[in-house]
Amino acid sequence: MSRILLVEDDTATRVLWEHALLDADYEIDTAETATGGVALVGSRHYDLVVTDGRLPDGIGMMVADAGRAKGIPALLVTGYTFILDELRGDPSHNVLVKPIRPSELLEAVARALSTTPASDFGPVV
Repeated sequence: MSRILLVEDDTATRVLWEHALLDADYEIDTAETATGGVALVGSRHYDLVVTDGRLPDGIGMMVADAGRAKGIPALLVTGYTFILDELRGDPSHNVLVKPIRPSELLEAVARALSTTPASDFGPVV
Protein backbone atom coordinates (compact mmCIF):
# COMPACT_ATOMS: atom_id res chain seq x y z
CA MET A 1 0.00 0.00 0.00
CA SER A 2 1.37 3.40 -0.97
CA ARG A 3 1.67 6.20 1.59
CA ILE A 4 0.78 9.67 0.32
CA LEU A 5 1.28 13.06 1.91
CA LEU A 6 -1.61 15.37 1.03
CA VAL A 7 -1.02 19.09 1.67
CA GLU A 8 -4.10 21.26 1.13
CA ASP A 9 -5.25 24.26 3.15
CA ASP A 10 -8.91 24.25 2.04
CA THR A 11 -10.66 21.96 4.51
CA ALA A 12 -13.47 20.83 2.19
CA THR A 13 -11.05 20.00 -0.63
CA ARG A 14 -8.62 18.24 1.72
CA VAL A 15 -11.35 16.08 3.25
CA LEU A 16 -12.82 15.19 -0.16
CA TRP A 17 -9.44 14.20 -1.59
CA GLU A 18 -8.43 12.39 1.59
CA HIS A 19 -11.58 10.25 1.49
CA ALA A 20 -11.13 9.51 -2.22
CA LEU A 21 -7.54 8.40 -1.61
CA LEU A 22 -8.48 6.34 1.46
CA ASP A 23 -11.28 4.66 -0.51
CA ALA A 24 -8.66 3.74 -3.13
CA ASP A 25 -6.62 2.02 -0.38
CA TYR A 26 -3.84 4.57 -0.03
CA GLU A 27 -2.41 5.45 3.38
CA ILE A 28 -2.75 9.21 3.85
CA ASP A 29 -1.17 11.83 6.07
CA THR A 30 -2.36 15.41 5.73
CA ALA A 31 -1.05 18.88 6.40
CA GLU A 32 -2.58 22.33 5.93
CA THR A 33 0.62 24.34 5.51
CA ALA A 34 3.92 24.20 3.67
CA THR A 35 5.75 24.11 6.99
CA GLY A 36 3.67 21.16 8.18
CA GLY A 37 4.17 19.35 4.89
CA VAL A 38 7.93 19.84 4.89
CA ALA A 39 8.09 18.61 8.50
CA LEU A 40 6.17 15.44 7.62
CA VAL A 41 8.38 14.78 4.58
CA GLY A 42 11.37 15.00 6.91
CA SER A 43 9.92 12.64 9.49
CA ARG A 44 8.21 9.86 7.51
CA HIS A 45 8.52 7.81 4.34
CA TYR A 46 6.13 8.68 1.50
CA ASP A 47 5.66 7.26 -1.96
CA LEU A 48 4.10 10.48 -3.27
CA VAL A 49 3.52 14.08 -2.23
CA VAL A 50 0.32 15.76 -3.43
CA THR A 51 0.35 19.45 -2.62
CA ASP A 52 -1.69 22.53 -3.30
CA GLY A 53 0.23 25.19 -5.18
CA ARG A 54 -0.56 28.05 -2.83
CA LEU A 55 -0.57 27.58 0.93
CA PRO A 56 -1.05 30.03 3.82
CA ASP A 57 2.65 30.10 4.69
CA GLY A 58 4.28 29.54 1.31
CA ILE A 59 3.98 27.59 -1.89
CA GLY A 60 3.53 23.91 -2.59
CA MET A 61 6.86 23.79 -4.39
CA MET A 62 8.49 24.00 -0.95
CA VAL A 63 6.89 20.67 -0.05
CA ALA A 64 7.44 19.17 -3.51
CA ASP A 65 11.12 20.13 -3.43
CA ALA A 66 11.55 18.62 0.05
CA GLY A 67 10.02 15.41 -1.25
CA ARG A 68 12.12 15.35 -4.39
CA ALA A 69 15.26 15.81 -2.29
CA LYS A 70 14.37 12.46 -0.70
CA GLY A 71 13.49 10.86 -4.06
CA ILE A 72 9.73 11.20 -3.58
CA PRO A 73 7.70 12.19 -6.66
CA ALA A 74 5.34 15.13 -6.24
CA LEU A 75 2.07 16.19 -7.78
CA LEU A 76 1.31 19.92 -7.60
CA VAL A 77 -2.37 20.88 -7.76
CA THR A 78 -3.19 24.52 -8.43
CA GLY A 79 -6.02 26.78 -9.47
CA TYR A 80 -3.55 29.45 -10.53
CA THR A 81 -3.05 28.74 -14.21
CA PHE A 82 -0.38 31.42 -14.58
CA ILE A 83 1.89 29.08 -12.63
CA LEU A 84 1.74 26.70 -15.58
CA ASP A 85 3.68 29.14 -17.73
CA GLU A 86 6.50 29.03 -15.20
CA LEU A 87 6.43 25.24 -14.99
CA ARG A 88 5.99 24.30 -18.66
CA GLY A 89 9.70 24.65 -19.36
CA ASP A 90 10.58 22.24 -16.55
CA PRO A 91 9.24 18.72 -17.16
CA SER A 92 10.16 17.63 -13.64
CA HIS A 93 6.95 19.23 -12.35
CA ASN A 94 3.77 17.15 -12.31
CA VAL A 95 0.86 19.59 -12.32
CA LEU A 96 -2.93 19.30 -12.15
CA VAL A 97 -5.18 22.30 -12.60
CA LYS A 98 -8.11 22.84 -10.22
CA PRO A 99 -10.94 22.23 -10.15
CA ILE A 100 -10.46 18.48 -10.44
CA ARG A 101 -12.79 15.61 -9.71
CA PRO A 102 -11.69 12.93 -7.24
CA SER A 103 -11.53 10.45 -10.14
CA GLU A 104 -9.07 12.74 -11.96
CA LEU A 105 -6.96 12.99 -8.82
CA LEU A 106 -6.91 9.22 -8.43
CA GLU A 107 -5.89 8.76 -12.06
CA ALA A 108 -3.05 11.28 -11.71
CA VAL A 109 -1.90 9.70 -8.45
CA ALA A 110 -1.85 6.24 -10.02
CA ARG A 111 0.21 7.56 -12.95
CA ALA A 112 2.62 9.40 -10.66
CA LEU A 113 3.13 6.30 -8.53
CA SER A 114 3.72 4.09 -11.56
CA THR A 115 6.19 6.48 -13.18
CA THR A 116 9.66 6.58 -11.71
CA PRO A 117 11.19 9.79 -13.10
CA ALA A 118 8.93 12.83 -12.79
CA SER A 119 9.93 13.90 -16.31
CA ASP A 120 8.02 10.90 -17.72
CA PHE A 121 4.81 12.30 -16.29
CA GLY A 122 4.89 15.90 -17.52
CA PRO A 123 2.32 18.59 -16.86
CA VAL A 124 -1.32 17.52 -16.78
CA VAL A 125 -3.61 20.26 -17.96
